[in-house]
Amino acid sequence: MQLASLPFEEIRLEKLSRSFGAHQALKGISLSIRKGEFIALLGPSGCGKSTALNCIAGLLATTGGGIYIDKTRIDTLKPEDRGFGMVFQNYALFPHMTVRQNVGFGLKMRGTPKAEMNSRVEAAIAMVRLHGQEDKLPGQLSGGQQQRVAIARAIVIEPPLVLMDEPLSNLDAKLRLEMRAEIRRIHNQLGATTIYVTHDQDEALSLADRIVVLRDGEIRQVGSPVELYEHPDHLDVAEFMGYRNRLSGKVIEAQGDKITLDIGNAHISGTARVPLSVGQSAILAVRPDDVSTAEPSRSTIQAKVDTIEYRGRDFVGTASTDNAHELVFHAPANAELGSAITLAIDANRALVFPA
Repeated sequence: MQLASLPFEEIRLEKLSRSFGAHQALKGISLSIRKGEFIALLGPSGCGKSTALNCIAGLLATTGGGIYIDKTRIDTLKPEDRGFGMVFQNYALFPHMTVRQNVGFGLKMRGTPKAEMNSRVEAAIAMVRLHGQEDKLPGQLSGGQQQRVAIARAIVIEPPLVLMDEPLSNLDAKLRLEMRAEIRRIHNQLGATTIYVTHDQDEALSLADRIVVLRDGEIRQVGSPVELYEHPDHLDVAEFMGYRNRLSGKVIEAQGDKITLDIGNAHISGTARVPLSVGQSAILAVRPDDVSTAEPSRSTIQAKVDTIEYRGRDFVGTASTDNAHELVFHAPANAELGSAITLAIDANRALVFPA
């Protein structure tokens, strides 16, 4: 199986829209996906990512725009005529069929000659490392093994595009990590083009060549994992990239993109993502990793420790300030609940956005 030999260079969404009554789930999104790319659609529940995937698959009709493979429009085709591979969240395996029968189902429906079908099924089972499980029923397999069967069934038809809708959400943490590595390995081995829906930023960062962040049916930002992690353009994108702490205040100093905010009991600095002026309301966002204990000064924050959690290698705490801000921070081992604490924010790692 070698998807790289298939004759296409690009899959394009052009002003793709989908409405459910008065609700517009997709608002004219446009995106180009290069052959061989691994694209992650990332966002909260209801942002439109699964709707977009189902429109591409043909499981939902579009209400505007188009989907193209190179110059050929394909959103007018039936799902079975698009020939895409689909991996669902709930596996969607036939419980009465063996692993071999499940994997070969799509080929059987296409009338593939038996010898070729057997050969391709064996190759797909080998690729997902399920040798020895061929004659078992889905109910005899673990969750991770069932997901491997679903992936094998999707790739055995040699599709131009593999679509995955939150395929790891039903697995425990250890299996999720294992299957993330397997999905990327299979993608690389096939030279596949993959669109992967997730609400988990860690999955998106570890798997994707590019991440597409959606919110309310619109694309907020597209970029490599490094670009989105280090340079989110919007506050909502920053939140999905791990900037859990938000501090609101007024700009009291602006020197280029270096901004200082007055948040009531401290002056906190960061880097602006768009131009800001003195007196403007703004929000500073920072990751917990970049908030630590410090000696008191005008640029530190006084707070009270609310919770402490042991994470194995370190402690993580939450603390509340007098003006109702809550901060998640890396806590010292001797931090005590209810105690006063002084926190400093790394100005080189904090971002500032318009309020």
